[in-house]
Amino acid sequence: MKRLLILITLLLALTAAHARKRSFAKPTYAVGFYNLENLFDTIHDEGKNDYQHLPDGTYQWTTEKYSNKLRNMSRALADMGTDSVASTVGCAVIGVAEVENARCLDDLVAQKPLAARGYRYVHVEGPDQRGIDCALLYQPKLFTVTEVKLVPYRYLLPEDSLKATRGFLVVSGKMAGDDLTVVVCHLPSRGAVSYYREEGGRQLRELRDMLIEKNPDVKLIIMGDMNDDPQDLSMAVELRGQRCCCKVGPGDMFNPWWNELAEGNGTLMYQGAWNLFDQILLSPSLLRKAEGKQQLRYYGHQVFRRDYLLQQDGAYKGNTLRTFAGGQWLNGYSDHLPTIVYLR
Repeated sequence: MKRLLILITLLLALTAAHARKRSFAKPTYAVGFYNLENLFDTIHDEGKNDYQHLPDGTYQWTTEKYSNKLRNMSRALADMGTDSVASTVGCAVIGVAEVENARCLDDLVAQKPLAARGYRYVHVEGPDQRGIDCALLYQPKLFTVTEVKLVPYRYLLPEDSLKATRGFLVVSGKMAGDDLTVVVCHLPSRGAVSYYREEGGRQLRELRDMLIEKNPDVKLIIMGDMNDDPQDLSMAVELRGQRCCCKVGPGDMFNPWWNELAEGNGTLMYQGAWNLFDQILLSPSLLRKAEGKQQLRYYGHQVFRRDYLLQQDGAYKGNTLRTFAGGQWLNGYSDHLPTIVYLR
């Protein structure tokens, strides 16, 4: 009986090893998004309202705190995607929000976990009054960049003529031989009324249509901190993010995060309830299979969680572990959790 149990155990171990090997038999690509929550350096940028994040500012943002922030962010970014792809690979590309400038990105990709994979970045300085921008981290061995542009968010009301916010970072390139374009965005905050995010969704739809008209075969991903949930007007109506693959038509996007939120999973918590602002939407070309041709296709998604990203005790147990809370430095990560889609 004992020998039989040993034999069964060995067979199970061999089966599990074979399953793991088989799961990596085909190239698998992880594509992520993460709001880094105020990745500022300690130097004032002329014309930007970054005064809180200076050594003598509200947060007393010192070199020590900045260094810890970089180390924490690089840990999370390096871990993203490793639940489904090889731990030495991680995400092929990661869109990020709330990064102050190229200096911060230089310091970020120089961190050991990211430098080991050779991450580079795409960034275009934008007009946001606080100085925060979007950027795209990528591994050149997995994604080749061919074109970059920043499409501005357009304020249309006369009373908004002096406002400025993050634009839409458009990065085109090649992944697994396919044309892939990634749009990284950070729509106006909840401090503004819904109209401004709805307008952002409309402008994203306009941009999507232009990109697909230019290249009908392009695989298109729109990602970002939408400051809205999947069912809100900006995403469901203006950007036409569909909840179900089967309902995605030529002018739609697939938004897999509807069901995720319905099941109680989110990326940031407000008054004890989860929201899911951090979304990655996919064009129909990432859902269909072409006859006789290998191409990138969607096969899964994930709200990325690790215990170290969450508060483990106290009144806010289970909430995101932020850098600051209540004016106190927590040496945490972000008020958002990352999201990931997987492509094969």
